[in-house]
Amino acid sequence: MRRPQHREEGVNEDANKGRPLPITEAFEDLVFLARRTPGMAQEDMRDAFARLADYRDGAIFIGHYAGNSEWERHGAGDEIVVVIEGETTLFILDGDGEVAHCLSAGRLIVVPRGAWHRFETPRGVKILSVTPQPTDHRVEHPAD
Repeated sequence: MRRPQHREEGVNEDANKGRPLPITEAFEDLVFLARRTPGMAQEDMRDAFARLADYRDGAIFIGHYAGNSEWERHGAGDEIVVVIEGETTLFILDGDGEVAHCLSAGRLIVVPRGAWHRFETPRGVKILSVTPQPTDHRVEHPAD
């Protein structure tokens, strides 16, 4: 079975549609990113993430990392986040401030369209997301 590859390797993700995808094997191809930080350059994170397939107005991604992400939001739709292994805390900004959601292996959350959110992952996580595009990013708190 052919494994999904990084977009940079020239794979057409449409070729991954209509057939089973080897998620476990795809994670084996990733390089664990031990110290993710907000504002980290995309090229420094490239080996820790992979795009498995295009989906609707976005894609299905996997990642393997520890550390903290920057704030992000998706104006085109809800995002589905599934923890495959490990744990993370997903903070969603709502009218009352930041709401923390602790997620461990086997848990998922649907992040509402347009909601600013970020991850804190002290020990490491393997994550799968169905993410609409485009994505807005901010290093600073969105309320600032």
